[in-house]
Amino acid sequence: MRETDINCPPYAPVLMESTRAIGYSIEAAVADIIDNSIAANASYVKVYFSTSGNPYVSFLDDGSGMDDATITEAMRYGSCSPLKQRGENDLGRYGLGMKTASLSQCKCLSVVSKQGDLIIGRRWDLDYIAQTEAWSLQQLETAEINALPHINDLKRLSNGTLVVWQNLDKIKLGSLTLEKSLETKMDDVKKHLELVFHRYLSGDGGPKLNIEINGVKLLPFDPFFVSKSTIIMDDEKIEVPGRIGKVVIRPYVLPHPSNMSKTELEKYGGKEGLRNLQGFYIYRNRRLLTWGTWFKLIKMDEFSKLARIRVDIPNSLDDLWTLDIKKSTAYPPEVVKTRLKQLVGTMAGSSKRSWTFRQRKEVASNTVHVWDKVETREGVRYVVNMDHPILDLLKKHLDKEDQKLLHQYLETVQNNLPFNNLHYDLHSDVKIVQDKDDVERARVCYMAKGIIKNAIRNGNLDTVMDNFSRIEPFLYYMDDIHAVLAEVKING
Repeated sequence: MRETDINCPPYAPVLMESTRAIGYSIEAAVADIIDNSIAANASYVKVYFSTSGNPYVSFLDDGSGMDDATITEAMRYGSCSPLKQRGENDLGRYGLGMKTASLSQCKCLSVVSKQGDLIIGRRWDLDYIAQTEAWSLQQLETAEINALPHINDLKRLSNGTLVVWQNLDKIKLGSLTLEKSLETKMDDVKKHLELVFHRYLSGDGGPKLNIEINGVKLLPFDPFFVSKSTIIMDDEKIEVPGRIGKVVIRPYVLPHPSNMSKTELEKYGGKEGLRNLQGFYIYRNRRLLTWGTWFKLIKMDEFSKLARIRVDIPNSLDDLWTLDIKKSTAYPPEVVKTRLKQLVGTMAGSSKRSWTFRQRKEVASNTVHVWDKVETREGVRYVVNMDHPILDLLKKHLDKEDQKLLHQYLETVQNNLPFNNLHYDLHSDVKIVQDKDDVERARVCYMAKGIIKNAIRNGNLDTVMDNFSRIEPFLYYMDDIHAVLAEVKING
């Protein structure tokens, strides 16, 4: 430092008030507090909230706790350089998280920590800062510590930390009552934590973490629906030249909506729908950072909406992913983005096949369809196949006037397809219900039985059976049709 240099620290009241506008939601703020519990090797975090008396939100963990010097440093703005190498379980980066996250929701942040018999506390109070016009970090007296909610729960632990939010001005903002606002927001917090920390809640890849909110245990929400989804390729590992750590990619394709129950569709589509939740899910040390984006590598569309790709990054590569203070956005470095671009087409293509063909086999190009797609200059039309063999059989039993009437009716059907309703339902992830497979199977077998009997009489059974294998809907039930043939041969 030169003699002419001027020490120019920021004005505490203005800076601390300004950082409240970083843009934390209450969900992101709560998740940031839990990050600190994970870094302290906690096995559980208990979140409490109350609107009676002196309203508060508190966080109690059984982590390693902090001594006098450590808790003061933890309350410092910018307590850790983003360039510093951190422990494997450290989910921090800028040394701002706990302070900015907490004070984005409240005006008074108290932190009390216990190690053995030592209990110490610190407090940032924005009203007090405005009075002193300085960086006045309060050391809590014993009486102040004992007045905090759930302090007795902390005292029963060997080690641990209690974080308390009070004067909840931002949480009440825009709502008639704090009680209604907090209850609604904590329900959103619960869903957010079950997603963001689902790998910690399930013990996937490391120690398990239990999280409770007012005594209700959180359950992991797996966004990949692993029990029913398909992993379409082995894990892809990407190394960044000259850097320690690897990026690991694992792609999933969710089952088609027709193979999901209504409950599963609501659960895995959520408020945003399957279409808006497709894409990459970026994890840092098992913690979900951002999701529902393709990073502009491909467009979001209906056919790729079943594709979800898990990307694991170590904290040693934080600086390459342009991670923000809230830990809610991350963008891949060019070396990783290049490889993702090569892989993403294959991954989205698998989603398209799942969407297009569902459980049925892909069929040959000479298949006789019930509906035909006709491309015109104006666009695409879907028309009833008027040359379908079933129609030909039906016409043989009708006179010319009835055949004409049937033809006109089928044209009316094809010209009155409810395209707008279908488009809306498909984009809304509504399960479009069709006849159960056993009902359709019975209908197809009934038709096949009559055709087989007629073919035996006419001596062209082999031709008819061969035709079945390429005509919708018979081609989807060939095993059942062979069983019908055996029955006809036995019983006549």
